[in-house]
This record gives sequence, C-alpha cells and structure tokens, in this order.
Amino acid sequence: MTNIPLRNGGPQARIAVIPGDGIGKEVIPVAVKCIQAATAKHRRPIEFVDFDWGADKYLRENVTLPAGAVEMLRDHFDAILFGALGDPRVPSNQHAADILLGLRFKLDLFVNARPTELLHTRYTPLRDVTLDDIRLMVFRENTEGLYVGVGGFYKKDTPDEIAVQEDVNSRKGVERIIRHAFEYARAHNLKRVCMSDKSNAMTYAGNLWQRVFQSVRADYPAIDSRHLFIDTLAMELVREPRQFDVIVTNNLFGDIISDLAAQLAGGLGLAPSGNIHPGRTSLFEPVHGSAPNIAGKGIANPFGAVLTSGLMMEFLGWNDEAHALKNAVKSALNDNCTTPDLGGSHTTAQVSDYLVNHLAKHM
Repeated sequence: MTNIPLRNGGPQARIAVIPGDGIGKEVIPVAVKCIQAATAKHRRPIEFVDFDWGADKYLRENVTLPAGAVEMLRDHFDAILFGALGDPRVPSNQHAADILLGLRFKLDLFVNARPTELLHTRYTPLRDVTLDDIRLMVFRENTEGLYVGVGGFYKKDTPDEIAVQEDVNSRKGVERIIRHAFEYARAHNLKRVCMSDKSNAMTYAGNLWQRVFQSVRADYPAIDSRHLFIDTLAMELVREPRQFDVIVTNNLFGDIISDLAAQLAGGLGLAPSGNIHPGRTSLFEPVHGSAPNIAGKGIANPFGAVLTSGLMMEFLGWNDEAHALKNAVKSALNDNCTTPDLGGSHTTAQVSDYLVNHLAKHM
C-alpha cells in the first residue's frame, strides 16, 4: 500500500477489524454497521479489513500474532477495532496474551484511555446523581508497571515457594502518561487532573511518580492538579464522582480504578476504551471481555463496542461521527432498547437495528 490514510481529521481511514472470541464476534459487526451509518452523510472513505485472529485460528494453526502483523498494522492502518479474547478451549489464554498484550507493547500504545460517562441515571448504583455528575477520563499507563512480566519463581511447587513480580517504572514512561493527561485536560477545557499512586507504601516507584508529577504540573498552572493515594481515590470516586475530570495512574491501579468508574456509570457493558499512541496506529476495544457463557445466544450487549467506535472516531478527528454514535446509544437507553444485562428484553440484532436506524435518521 503506497497511500497511507491520514490520521487526526484526514479524509479517509483504513481500519483493521479483529473480532476475536466469544461475543466479540457478535458485537464488533454491530459496531462496524454503526460506523458505516455514521460516516455515510459525509461520504468518508473508510475501509475495513477483517482478521480472524483468535482462539479458532490458534487451535487450528497454532498461530497467535502472525509474523509481520505488527509492522503491517503500524504501516498500513490508522486504527484497530478489537473485540475480545478469551476462550475456555485455551485455558492458558496464551493467544490472548500474545495478541492483545503483544500489540499494546509492540505498537507502544502507552495510553489506555477509559472515559466514563453516565448516559442514563437508571444505570448508576449511586443515589441522587445527575448525568453531569459522572463524566471523567481515566488514563492508565499501558506499557509498564506490574504487567511487563518481569519476575519469577524460587523453589516452585514446594512449601517454600516464592513468587516475585517486579513493578517497572521508567521516567520516560511516567512522564509521557502524566503529560498526556494534562494535555488532554487542556485540549478539552477540563480544569482538574488527579494523579494517584501508593507512594506511602511503594516508595521507590511512588517517589518517581511524585517527582515527575511535581515537575510536569508546573507546566500547566491553569489546571487544578492534586494527588490522592489509590485507596483514597477509590473511596472518593464512590463518595463524590463529580469532583474528578481527569485521573492518571499506573498500569495496575488504572486497570482497577477504571473498572470501578465504569460500574458507577452502568457497568462494563457500557465501557469503551482506547489503547493509544498519539499520531500512530492505535487499538480500540470494549472492555467487557469475551463472555463465553452468553456467546452465541444473540443477547450480547453491543453498546460498549459502539461507544468504543465513537472513541476511535474521535481519535481520527471525526467528531461529528463520534457524537452521533454516542447519541445513538443514549437514545437506545432512553427508549429501553437494551439487552438483558441492562434489564431489557431485546436481542443483539434488535439493538443493532435500532442504532443503525437512529444514525440513518439523525446524521
């Protein structure tokens, strides 16, 4: 391919589609239909290329991430729309680790962006909350921390066994995720950034995060910035979520706190995410997992995948389409056109039809 599509507002896009396993293969096609409906008005040239990477391919060919896949995605695609990985036929989940973590690390997708927004008050477990009270972004450092796999066993399978897992934090990695959080806040006219760690217990890693945070925040005097220990942040997020605009933290804490935030807005079925390196090919995935217990029953919730597609449209600079996708989901929630996990009685196909029809009418 010689003409690489433009990112960030360019006139065209090439999207790699990896549905993966379980309900990923049911909800990602819905997301693609919704993107096509949302982009039809402006006739944006958008190309989808499907890849069958998942448990079926792994079991059939013993292939997880094919040779040359990273370079192909990096050089010839603007974004990756990713479903979910996980299949009980692969108890080790080796294919999931190789593909998803492999792409995160090898494409250097250092930003895990997890927006949380309450779209309907019936879905929050909190009382006396308005739609404006839960609207925040969690930025999780995505390439370091405890997830890099540094560690090992000593005297494995004996009574004296020891397991060591190392928490890896580089100054470069910490600085770029903290600076990204401030840049996002400034670009979106948000007033508050909260950095969270556990520096009172994890003294070495925490000291690095503290020093870098103090250095970076000085470059953004117009933004109200503060630090909270991660346990305090969890309590405060439940007590008064309206006090947060942007949260930035490490890999492990970001994984946990973003799920907590998502639950306040209705659960993982309404939770989008992006694995991003600004200006480069990035990966977008709903965070609900492959849900093998309901796969194939036609009741999978596609909202997370559609909202994730909106996040991808925003990454591409197609803001009208991003807003349209979110508004379609809001309309479906208002009309209670939902799957059983959200208290509705509709099938995946029925919700898909509603979303596509709404987009066709309102774009």
